[in-house]
Amino acid sequence: MPMDRSLLAEPEELLGESDALIVDCRFSLADPDEGRALYRQGHIPGAVYLDLNRDLSGPVGEHGGRHPLPDPEDFAATLANCGIGPDTLVIAYDDNRLAFAARLWWLMHSLGYRPPRLLDGGYQAFLAAGGEACIDIPEPSLGQVPKAPAFSGYCDIDGLRALQAAGAMLVDSREEKRFEGLEEPIDPVAGHIPGAINRPWQGVTTDSGRLRDAGGLQGHWGDALEAEQLVVYCGSGVTACVNLFSLTLLGREDATLYAGSWSDWCSYL
Repeated sequence: MPMDRSLLAEPEELLGESDALIVDCRFSLADPDEGRALYRQGHIPGAVYLDLNRDLSGPVGEHGGRHPLPDPEDFAATLANCGIGPDTLVIAYDDNRLAFAARLWWLMHSLGYRPPRLLDGGYQAFLAAGGEACIDIPEPSLGQVPKAPAFSGYCDIDGLRALQAAGAMLVDSREEKRFEGLEEPIDPVAGHIPGAINRPWQGVTTDSGRLRDAGGLQGHWGDALEAEQLVVYCGSGVTACVNLFSLTLLGREDATLYAGSWSDWCSYL
């Protein structure tokens, strides 16, 4: 099965002038202020910063998970405030194996925007290629806010139950120990959704954060690639997007995100 690498950007592309608008998505679940602090300390020249909690998620409620989808119009306005419109060429990066850049990719793709390309290897690969960090923060290049449709390609808990009843394969993207219920560092309940299989999101990349080749991705997914319908989740709808990105590269653009993921599911227990 061939792999579409057009959604990947190589570090060397950013060593000179680029026509792309660059977005820094670095973030830490353990310290929500760390990503923005790292951005201020140094980033790829011209990059703007988008924060997982403030920009790529909506308000947290009783249900819906730890990182609910943002309101579509609010998200479109956030993008416009960065100069991003529906057809803007965007390159996004982080420093955690696509964990947060892929969330931006999914949100933009789901909303009908031109999907951003993700920097293979992230910020570390840019520096290793000879890139120089910049501390200048670009002035906002405000764009017109388009009328935003609803997000597509996701389900809530009721949609998940309907998809499972129809025979969909459910994929848990969390680490094996969390899937098995051996440890749970974030959510109040350990375990996984009944019927799910485990494909940890880290299997999409190497330890250095580089995307695996087509054979490596096919090995990551195995027979699950042949499932008629795939529904992917993680802890809160963030790292599942890395798995969804890899599926898109392999031609499976039809997979569904369970947006609230485990943190939504266990809120009903």
